[in-house]
Amino acid sequence: MKTAYELAMERLGRQSPAVTLTDDQKREIAELESRYKARIAERELAAGTEIANAEAAGDVEAADKARQELAAERRKFQEELERKKTEVRQRGA
Repeated sequence: MKTAYELAMERLGRQSPAVTLTDDQKREIAELESRYKARIAERELAAGTEIANAEAAGDVEAADKARQELAAERRKFQEELERKKTEVRQRGA
């Protein structure tokens, strides 16, 4: 007799079968993740300096604006990364 978990997993598998990636696709996705991680880190360093300078000058508004811009750029990079990863996955399907 199957457990409720096993039955649920079977139903899930029928609804959306697992996608298997080729080694090239895995490598390309890993490269994309690495590249975007570096871009985000680079931007965080630049923004950190900008925020620190604004706070040292007592300009709270400029520091908040820099934080908001950093958050927006981080979201943009994550969205780009997910879009590109989806493209890689779909190429193999």
